[in-house]
Amino acid sequence: MVEPRILDAFQTMWGPFPEPVMLIHKDRTVLAVNDLARKFGIPTGIKCHSLNADHGADGNCRKCKANVALRTGETVCTEEIYGDTSVRGYWMPLKEAPEVYVHFGIGTARAMAQKNLGSLG
Repeated sequence: MVEPRILDAFQTMWGPFPEPVMLIHKDRTVLAVNDLARKFGIPTGIKCHSLNADHGADGNCRKCKANVALRTGETVCTEEIYGDTSVRGYWMPLKEAPEVYVHFGIGTARAMAQKNLGSLG
């Protein structure tokens, strides 16, 4: 589905990042997760939207910007409030693998800790 060098590069760049980060295929399969996402119990091989209870009938998260990012080839950023925490979400398509994107949110770890969640909710 994705070249091993892409997975290796993901771990090199995002492994120690202080927020949970996922490498996701356009079909929403989680291909890789960084150290903190793994610590929160996020496995590879699942559909990313299974981590979020707020999704539509099509299974996609209502606030997901992956399709926009993949279509334009540009990073998309949003800002949401979860509880008392502001979370800035990013969907970053890869130039060398246009069917794959990196997804994370600045503030996600804090929001998860506050709510004691095991999801990216």
